[in-house]
Amino acid sequence: MPRQRRVSVFSLSFLDVMSCGFGAVVLIFLIINHASERDTEVLNEDLLAEIRMLDYQVRNGERDLVELIEALEGNQRRIDREQQRLESTRRQVDQQRNELKDVEALSRAQIESLEALKSDIESRKDEVERLQAVEEAQDGGKLLRIEGEGNRQYLTGLRVGGEHIVIAVDASASMLDDTIVNVLRRRNMSDERKLQAHKWQRAVRTVDWLIAQLPLTASFQLVVFNTEPRSMTTPDSFDWAAVGDGSSVRESLDRLRKAIPDDGTNLEALFVKLREMSPLPDNVYLITDSLPTQGARPPRKATISGSDRLDLFRDAARKLPNQIPVNVILFPMEGDPYAAAAFWNLARTTGGAFMAPSRDWP
Repeated sequence: MPRQRRVSVFSLSFLDVMSCGFGAVVLIFLIINHASERDTEVLNEDLLAEIRMLDYQVRNGERDLVELIEALEGNQRRIDREQQRLESTRRQVDQQRNELKDVEALSRAQIESLEALKSDIESRKDEVERLQAVEEAQDGGKLLRIEGEGNRQYLTGLRVGGEHIVIAVDASASMLDDTIVNVLRRRNMSDERKLQAHKWQRAVRTVDWLIAQLPLTASFQLVVFNTEPRSMTTPDSFDWAAVGDGSSVRESLDRLRKAIPDDGTNLEALFVKLREMSPLPDNVYLITDSLPTQGARPPRKATISGSDRLDLFRDAARKLPNQIPVNVILFPMEGDPYAAAAFWNLARTTGGAFMAPSRDWP
């Protein structure tokens, strides 16, 4: 009889238990996996939104990065340019510093040279004074030197000398021009135009020439005259002034340049004033253009004839002190034919000289 199979209660129960447990695990897994899928879907949506935000930020960042790169490149270019300018400025500064050093060195050298020259001048002062004295002795002791075109520093027959010298300048209206018509026209012009008249300026230059020839040891008087004589050297008197006093010479010439030619000519009043000077002049230089138009008595008519003017000249000549040479420089005036002969005779009889120089002298 076959042997009967033995049944184990424990074995069946374990299998059942294991099967049930496995089924429970599978069930739990299914439940948990479903929940995980829902959580994953929710999580994926959040991540997708975050990714999109990050993509947006990345795109904006890339755009901003491009702008920043361009700005950086622009700034870099500006920095390069500024560095180039800075280098150029530095080179200029270095060059200027070098030039300044050269200038300072040159200045020091010039200062040293100047000091050496000053020392040399001081050491040669006595020699210069000696040479000046020699030059004055060789050049006639002239106060000024005036040289015209062609070195025409001369007047034939006219010797500028003496111890008391008078230079008398006719300052009447006729000294405005050589013709009567132009004299009448210029007489109505402004004082500035009168002072610039060519004939008057020629007379002023003649005075400059004469003063340049005066001996330094002499005394002088510069006088202008029309109806009355006036001193340009000592306006309040007719006292003598030393030629060696440079200030007196300059002031006399300055006053002469401001004198305005006007009115008539009274030669007698000038010669009377010469008689009153003390001591008497030993040389007179008369710059004029025509015979006088007035005398001791006031004129009775507005016009005057040539013969009347000659009579006034003779009356004036009688008032001239004796033995005083009168040197006449005549600028001939239209309509006065007797003037040249009368003044030539005055110069001849007094021992002076007579000149009627060319228009371009001095």
